[in-house]
Amino acid sequence: MKIAIVGTGYVGLVSGTCFAESGNQVICVDIDQNKVERLKGGEVVIYEPGLEVLFERNLKGGRLHFTTNLKQAVEASDLIFLALPTPPGEDGSADLSYVLGVAEEIGKILQEHKQYKVVINKSTVPVGTAEKVHAKIAENYSGEYDVVSNPEFLREGVAVDDFMKPDRVVVGTTSAQAKELMEQLYRPFVRQGNPVYFMDERSAEITKYAANSYLATRITFMNELANICEKVGADVEVVRKGMGSDSRIGKRFLFPGIGYGGSCFPKDVQALGKTSLQNGYEFKILNSVMEVNDKQKLVLFEKIKDYYKGDVKGKTIAIWGLAFKPNTDDIREAPSLYIIDALLNAGANLQVFDPEAMENVKEYFNGELENYSGKLSFCTDAYHALDKADCLAILTEWSIFRTPDFAQMKSLLLSPTIFDGRNLYDSQVVASQGFYYNSIGRKLVLSTS
Repeated sequence: MKIAIVGTGYVGLVSGTCFAESGNQVICVDIDQNKVERLKGGEVVIYEPGLEVLFERNLKGGRLHFTTNLKQAVEASDLIFLALPTPPGEDGSADLSYVLGVAEEIGKILQEHKQYKVVINKSTVPVGTAEKVHAKIAENYSGEYDVVSNPEFLREGVAVDDFMKPDRVVVGTTSAQAKELMEQLYRPFVRQGNPVYFMDERSAEITKYAANSYLATRITFMNELANICEKVGADVEVVRKGMGSDSRIGKRFLFPGIGYGGSCFPKDVQALGKTSLQNGYEFKILNSVMEVNDKQKLVLFEKIKDYYKGDVKGKTIAIWGLAFKPNTDDIREAPSLYIIDALLNAGANLQVFDPEAMENVKEYFNGELENYSGKLSFCTDAYHALDKADCLAILTEWSIFRTPDFAQMKSLLLSPTIFDGRNLYDSQVVASQGFYYNSIGRKLVLSTS
């Protein structure tokens, strides 16, 4: 099939590459000329495990193309995917200006071309967006076309597997012609029998928000549970296992930590809450989820500050992990940013390391560091970050942090002190190595050596 992908961000690039991998002709469109040239030159502009191999293969195979020319891409394609940003506005609602702006341009192009096309919302959009896109195209084009909702369910770090072997595919359309094309498109991806759910456009739109909001709620519940476990002297890790063994609950998304972040959960929870208010309903659970998550992002900062009796000024703190989750360089709404900001404002000096996200953090704080009383240093590896630091704070659960050399850690740190925001280690093992170990939802463990 002939496919256009408008937008080469995370969703657009993964989707375009994976569609090409199944034999389709794919043209990806972006307004950023420099980015398009880099992609044409074979540079994968995001970090996502497994993507580079597929990208190179399909670029060389002539199935994956890049352009800044929207007209060229639309005219050459049967299916036009909109994979555009929908950032939260000041009031929390999703900003549809990019989506509707491109829809208007597509309408003008179709008026010249006059051929049936399917325009597909791949972006995460609020309920009713398919109708708005349809109306925006209709301002300039009176011919035959369909607008479909096809939300993505990609997890950063395993997005290629998620796309190539999806748990399910959700397609919102009431058009028989569009349904037939979408069935044909996704047939190679669901050969093992995983379902393609066809539904109306509004139900498809809310399905994406509902899924992410529920997962964010599970995470937030576990963070609340971890906080009460600390108060009563229970261990949230064994509680988690006891809960997860119940088939009605399941084991996934029950890991406590320092709050959720990323490109999806924060804005999707916020957007569903805003949509509810716009339709005369207050989604109270989601309001609580957002409130708790904001506080949870600073739980580890409070632990560090309490340990140093309220004053971290002049302390040197090593930080392992900056990305909002492992196997990505994405720092959007990452808890690390909030913790770093709080520590720097309090006068601490930070020595940080992350396998992939350091360049993004450098860019995030670019030009702002002189406004802090503390200093921020980027280190070449995890152990470099520990050198002459007063303590270590773990903010992202990268695999390389899971089995460290505790003896080397102890020799580099000024004091064998760990604040673990991801519960990576067995408390007793760490204590036996001579460390003070403060984690999330577990008893404080003092050195036993």
